Parts: sequence; structure tokens; C-alpha cells
Amino acid sequence: MKLAVAGKGGVGKTSLTVWLADYLARRGEEVWLVDADTALSLGQALGLKEGEIPVPLVQEKDLIRERVGEGYIRLNPLVEDLPEKLAKKVGNMRLLVMGTIAVAGSGCACSPNALLKALLAHLIIERKQWVIVDLEAGVEHLGRGTVEAVDGLVIVSEPSMRSLQTAAKIGELARGMGLERQVLVLNRVEDGASLPPLTGLPPLAATVPLLPSLLKRQLMSPSVLALEERDKLDEIAAKIISALRACEVSP
Repeated sequence: MKLAVAGKGGVGKTSLTVWLADYLARRGEEVWLVDADTALSLGQALGLKEGEIPVPLVQEKDLIRERVGEGYIRLNPLVEDLPEKLAKKVGNMRLLVMGTIAVAGSGCACSPNALLKALLAHLIIERKQWVIVDLEAGVEHLGRGTVEAVDGLVIVSEPSMRSLQTAAKIGELARGMGLERQVLVLNRVEDGASLPPLTGLPPLAATVPLLPSLLKRQLMSPSVLALEERDKLDEIAAKIISALRACEVSP
């Protein structure tokens, strides 16, 4: 299954991405993790040191020039060999750091964007393993249509109106692109939370409570793995995957 994780900045989507991947990897699944967020914090959340995190693909100027060209660019560059070359192995997970394109004031972003889209499409369409993409905060990636081929969308929100409004906007935009298999996860909230009637908000699949061990750790380490509440997080991950598989998708 190929999943994308989206949400407003600061809601915990990167942490949830890692928890989902770790849950699957410990059950023998091979998981590709794709960091497509401006913050580029997925490697840190996995516990990697600064020097262990791969260079973002958007910064590989020589590789972009070699595969895409300049001036008249190749819109379908060769990318089949890149995942193994660029990925960092973390247990049964592989991390690819792609980054995102900052267009304003940065000149033409056509070449790096062409390579990013081609590599992401290859991972989602051609690969047989699990792929989980940590999207840029907000709706930017969905607006560019870079993840329309994923099997499902996990939208993460905090229990606040602003966060839920962003979640609803993401859900509505994704549904307009044909991505109907989507679920909502509420972070930092206990069970029993009620949701406002916002158009576009997907069904609630799971809630993640405040995690005392994470609160203790986060000032000293960015890693979100091997928490004391791992069994609870495994239950949450299983609920999310089960809810995605159960989603009815229109033919």
C-alpha cells in the first residue's frame, strides 16, 4: 500500500509517519519512507544523526542536470536506479529525502521538480513495497498533484478549529483529485473527542493521546522511536491501516 501523510504544520504528521512505518517494519514489511516536507525532519525523527541523513534530492544539482537536462528538459527522466542509490537504510525501513520546491524568488524550478515528480511516481506506481510519504505542511503537494496515485491519505490534526479547517481543506482537495480513501487522525487528544461539521473532513480513524515519555524526551532527542507507549502506538497504527483498507472507494 502507498500512503501519504498530510496536515497543518506542527500537528505531528512526521511522528505519525514514523510510527506507522516502524509498526509495519517490525512485522516484516519493507517500508520506503519519503521526506517531502520543507522541514526535512523525518530523518531526525528516525533517530539519525545529522551526518547520517541523506542529502535532499532537490540539492543534488549535478544529478538533476544529468537526468533532466537544462533548457529543454526531459519530463520523464530515468529514475529506476535512484531509490537504492539515494536511500538510507534504517532497520527494515529505507529513507529517501526529497525535499520540496520553493518557487518564490528561486527562479525556475522546472528541472528539480521534474525529477522529484518522476521519482515519486516511480516509488508509488512501480514499487511493490510499502511507501509512506511525509508531505509538506498544508495543501501545497496536493495542489501540485504529486501524490494523486497513492492508495490512501492519512490527515493528521490537533483538536483545534484552525487545524481541523486545514484538515478539511486537504480532504476536500484530495477528494477532488480522485483520492477518496482517506482517514483522519487526531493527535494529542483522548478518546471521545467530538468533531465539528466541516465539509471535507474525513472519518476519524484513531486518536493519539499525549505521550508522557515523548514529552520527557523531546527536549533532549528528536527521535520518536522506542517510546514507552510503543504498544499503544502499535494499536493506533493498526487501527489506521485497517480503517484505510475498509474505506469504500467509488468505482
